[in-house]
Amino acid sequence: MKISLTFACKILFFASVLLSICLANAQPPKVTPEEARADPENWREVNPENLLIFTTTKGKILIEILPDIAPKHAKQFRSIARSDLYNGTEFHRVIRGFMAQGGDIERVRKGGSGLPNIQAEFTFRRNPEQMPLDLLGQDQSATEGYYMGFPIKTQSKYLAFMTTDGRVESWMLHCKGIVSTARTSDNENSGNSQFFLMRATAPHLDKLYTAWGRVVHGQDVVDDLELGEPPKIPDILTDATIGTDVPDHRRPTVWVMRTDGPKFKTYLASLKQTEVCKLPPVNAIVED
Repeated sequence: MKISLTFACKILFFASVLLSICLANAQPPKVTPEEARADPENWREVNPENLLIFTTTKGKILIEILPDIAPKHAKQFRSIARSDLYNGTEFHRVIRGFMAQGGDIERVRKGGSGLPNIQAEFTFRRNPEQMPLDLLGQDQSATEGYYMGFPIKTQSKYLAFMTTDGRVESWMLHCKGIVSTARTSDNENSGNSQFFLMRATAPHLDKLYTAWGRVVHGQDVVDDLELGEPPKIPDILTDATIGTDVPDHRRPTVWVMRTDGPKFKTYLASLKQTEVCKLPPVNAIVED
């Protein structure tokens, strides 16, 4: 079969376009833990107090908690993890292309967590000068970007000059890998112990559910949890632990690429994409 020169040129053109798109969306390569430790300008260590370690029947899931934007939720979910009440609970609602829900303590222990429900923290007021974002697009008008590797949407920075508190409304996006809070549909302040791990992006949840964490290791485990509402044989959360409570010699160390570092800023500058959920999650590596 003969291929015309014109047709071959078209193939090469489209291949080069596809390659340029892939390269534009590709983050800087991961490094070894030793290289990350030696490069604090581009990598940061996750604070062990903000490291939530889930051990499941499918493997480990490591979650970084972000108390800056949802302090009440961070405090409650840390408290429950430290109480051992999560141990033995099921991932009782796992939906393909959506999320995996767990943490229903009431199913295994009467009285549930014993803690009060948490007031919703769907959005937060952000001072752009004190809590700058690493934005996609023009800084003054951009509305999506990162804070410490977490995907954030915000009102434009220039609106801060028009508000009495000098702040703008911001919120975490429900991209794949985000950890958020389950609640009843009729009460926005009914979150308590149940959480869900995003298996895909779900923008309809934004500003309606409180997101407070991000999977930094083990997304493959999240994606492999048994499907069903409930599953026939549900996967179990066998242990939940906060990093600080694990002895130093056994605690995993997690390094996350700094989104305010020069390497990531170069990557951001190369992008034409302005929707953060369409980009790969920010790189993280684990040192066991």
